[in-house]
Amino acid sequence: MEEFEVSYSLDNEEQFWEELHDIVSTKCPTHQLIDNTLRSYLHFTTNFKDEYLHSEEEIARCCEKLSTSELFAENQDYVRRQIVYCLLQEDEPATLQVVASFLLFDGRANETTFEMMNNEGSFPRLIEMIKLGKRDDGKLHRLLLELLYEMSRMQRLSTEDLGQVDDDFVASLFQIIEEYSDDVEDPYHYPVIRVLLVLNEQYMVASTTSTTEEAPAQPLTNRVIKILSLQGSSYMTFGENIILLLNRETETSLQLLILKLLYLLFTTKATHEYFYTNDLRVLLDVIIRNLLDLPNELVSLRHTYLRVLYPLLAHTQLSQPPHYKRDEILKVLSLLGGSSNAHFAPADDTTVRLVERVARVSWLREEDISEGQVARKLLGISLSPSQSASCVSVVDIAAVSEKPGVQTPSRKAEFDESLHDEEGENVEKKRRHPPPPVPPIKLAVNGIVKKLPPQAPPRRRTKLKTIAASDSGESPVGES
Repeated sequence: MEEFEVSYSLDNEEQFWEELHDIVSTKCPTHQLIDNTLRSYLHFTTNFKDEYLHSEEEIARCCEKLSTSELFAENQDYVRRQIVYCLLQEDEPATLQVVASFLLFDGRANETTFEMMNNEGSFPRLIEMIKLGKRDDGKLHRLLLELLYEMSRMQRLSTEDLGQVDDDFVASLFQIIEEYSDDVEDPYHYPVIRVLLVLNEQYMVASTTSTTEEAPAQPLTNRVIKILSLQGSSYMTFGENIILLLNRETETSLQLLILKLLYLLFTTKATHEYFYTNDLRVLLDVIIRNLLDLPNELVSLRHTYLRVLYPLLAHTQLSQPPHYKRDEILKVLSLLGGSSNAHFAPADDTTVRLVERVARVSWLREEDISEGQVARKLLGISLSPSQSASCVSVVDIAAVSEKPGVQTPSRKAEFDESLHDEEGENVEKKRRHPPPPVPPIKLAVNGIVKKLPPQAPPRRRTKLKTIAASDSGESPVGES
């Protein structure tokens, strides 16, 4: 957009919001007038950003003013495109912060925005700005990272766009995490980790390009795995953080992103021992808990956990004695692969195959039991060699996806909620139906059973009214 300046003089915050409302409420019957209004909006918000837009809530309110305006409602596609063009061309940090905030705000409510950004070539531009961005402008840098993540997880990126990511860019993201590893208020960890996770997923998807699609002349290198393979010991904080993130994350799509990276790390020889042993034990605890907690209908997520569990047990330090949680693992496999029980529905064929594969990990088997006997002993079934053979591949992992924002249900939470509801119903019934009165106590005297008289009520502490002395000279009650 061309430079457009108007002078404003404000005395207080109320005037700021009133003026902003007037700007976005301007009638704009032509594209030229829309452009003028958008210039006024950006100029006004950036000029007074330091005075009246201190918090994320205030910036969100500023974005909402435009997104809920009549101007936007009647010209959504045009307004979005103009703001995307501004992202591609603008260099002023204050303006970029407002533009990035609006695209993030609008895109989370409408996927069309991120699709438009991708079509207009925003991915290389975001990579460029993040590379050159000044870390001292933390808010803008974080916004650009969040915008890159949200845009990339909504759609498949082109091979050309992914080619813009180089080793230095990925290494710089890992370095950010290391530099601020001791800062509990660090604003970068979460956005940076998510960018690395989504880049890994994009590489996985690109590597599974269908033969009917146009494949790149040279296969893309997964630079996330490459950097961890070559320099993993320098970036251990990242590994610790993704395990902690998986432990507390309830969004299904983000769990899948983490599991996809873990799968590649545990199936790539150079990164088999990237994690600390104690962190691997924590990870195993998390996987066991989540496998037991997933409702029956979340089949794809359960499959993904099982696909990660096998290389975790077979290839990492957990394969060495002392073997951690061996009995618990076998119990979980028995529950998941069994025909049915009070809490788990009958296992599907893929679950049975994946469970049987995990059970064939050497240190889970008893010494006198061969691989072919594991399924029969553990699951009570017999699998043919073709059924028990490993069909797990990067294609299976890469293909699993979930819409962003969907939360993973919890079997335990649902049970606790139903138990709470049942207890509440019982309490309500007790309130509606009070217990019967206690029967009178009976006393036997000389062999004759007599009912005890009812207990006398407590003595009333009645204050008697003072009566004036009579002519006979008697004293009032209570006086002597």
